[in-house]
Amino acid sequence: MYARVTQFHIVPDKLDPFLAAVQDAIPHAHQQRGFRALVVVRAESPASTADVRVMSFWDSIEDLRAGEQNFYFYPALAKIMTFSKGFPLIEAQEVLIADFPGARATPEGRSISADETKF
Repeated sequence: MYARVTQFHIVPDKLDPFLAAVQDAIPHAHQQRGFRALVVVRAESPASTADVRVMSFWDSIEDLRAGEQNFYFYPALAKIMTFSKGFPLIEAQEVLIADFPGARATPEGRSISADETKF
């Protein structure tokens, strides 16, 4: 499993429209081959509201890259960027451990079923 991790610096008082723009992109992401999940996080401190990370999870690096070639990705990114400062830092990262419904990555890189326990 792979993740696209994108770090945004949000313009003051624009967090809500930023989140709405991300929400608008989610149905398009679900139509992409290999898309698994999306998570948006920020630091707990109110002073850190300007730093938000958006993480999308994909079955393979090929699926992640193909998603970037789809027509929805760059218009969605452009819309989201209207509420942030500068260009976001975007990285593809290998997921070493994940526990999402329907698919889990393990340190060995193989998927295990939801009913399999690994200790």
